Amino acid sequence: MKTRWLTMGGLLVFLWKAAAIAASPLSVVVSIEPQRYFVERIGGERVAVSVFVPAGADPHSYEPRPRQMTELSRAAVYFAIGIDFEKAWLKKIAAANPKMPIVATDRGIEKIALPPHGHESGHPHETAPPSSSGGKSRRKSGKAHTHDPAAGHAHAHADGLDPHIWLSPRLVKIQAAHIRDGLLAVDPDHRPRYEAGYAAFLEEIERLDAELRALFAGKEGSRFLVFHPSWGYFARDYGLDQRAIEVEGKEPKPAQLEELIRFARKEGIRAVFVQPQFSTRSAETVARGIEGRVIPVDPLAADWAENLRRTAGRLREALP
Repeated sequence: MKTRWLTMGGLLVFLWKAAAIAASPLSVVVSIEPQRYFVERIGGERVAVSVFVPAGADPHSYEPRPRQMTELSRAAVYFAIGIDFEKAWLKKIAAANPKMPIVATDRGIEKIALPPHGHESGHPHETAPPSSSGGKSRRKSGKAHTHDPAAGHAHAHADGLDPHIWLSPRLVKIQAAHIRDGLLAVDPDHRPRYEAGYAAFLEEIERLDAELRALFAGKEGSRFLVFHPSWGYFARDYGLDQRAIEVEGKEPKPAQLEELIRFARKEGIRAVFVQPQFSTRSAETVARGIEGRVIPVDPLAADWAENLRRTAGRLREALP
């Protein structure tokens, strides 16, 4: 009887451990905070999401901490998005956990070109509005840091293409499908959870998109001025025209700042949008020149939907 009881006890312990493992959240790693929002919307309580690039860090030149590389060994899946730091680190990330699939959530998205390199033309840099289908064109260390203007091309985009696809609700739908499929591939037993989360997230995106379209109705073609050209896809979605001060890591020279100021005055622009990852020096110079404001907006904010609403409201209020 004693031996039988031990055997039964061992079976109970085994079953308890198996149930605990099945109930444990899936370890997921993403590159930036907005991706955490996407994965949690789809995976809910089934996912525990870690973010490589912390708040305030520059995803163009970020280098993961050793602790983060070690944590990868326990991850079930990595969702990439196509930002610059991934280009330098994805091979090392894959080597840290060879069994972990890396899902490219930007697959199938035709990226738009960033504004032309440098400031040689002396004109404000415009993100050309490509076709609504996606626009085909060519073209930031576990250390969190703010961009140093003297660093030159520290956050230049190597391929000349705009990586900020998470700022377009229509492109987030594509990313969401890849996330759902990636979760299903590593955790097929929880298909109902992922399918339901995906469907609910699509509805959320549709509501947000309709809200923003209504907000910008009648403002098609309106121009706005940013320091770093992060909002090209957002501008394309809602018929706006993004103009950038900084391009490919270069700040404008004094004469070029004067050109920007003349342009902004002519267009009736009274605000310059900046993000916390970069210097605001040039933006403040332009704002003084147009007797306008510097308005902070963060393309990497954790609450993706609320951040787009907040940014859209500030932008709409500032449009001439």
